[in-house]
Amino acid sequence: QVQLVESGGGLVQSGGSLRLSCTASGRTFSDDILAWFRQAPGKEREFVAAISWSWDITNYLDSVKGRFTISRDAAKNSLYLQMNSLTPEDSAIYYCAAGETVLDVFQSRYYSYWGQGTQVTVSS
Repeated sequence: QVQLVESGGGLVQSGGSLRLSCTASGRTFSDDILAWFRQAPGKEREFVAAISWSWDITNYLDSVKGRFTISRDAAKNSLYLQMNSLTPEDSAIYYCAAGETVLDVFQSRYYSYWGQGTQVTVSS
């Protein structure tokens, strides 16, 4: 059974930084795409960033480009999201996701595995 467990969320002031981690168990990633999504209250789940496990190719939501960095550590079977220059608009529950056959990295329906989420709150 595949499990994704996020950590690293919390409360931070506007302009601050957080680093989210996602540790996977039950699966060794190879051709998978791993991603971060987020969901704010009353809004739909939104793509944030993705990385191809084997090729290290990344994609980002336009509004986080230059501020967020997605990375992975194969030895630790872990995914990370470094978030800098945070704004209140970044406040949401952040979810880690993984999929083997992801036809569109921006679409949540292609990801088979999801974590339980970690709350990020940015105060103004």
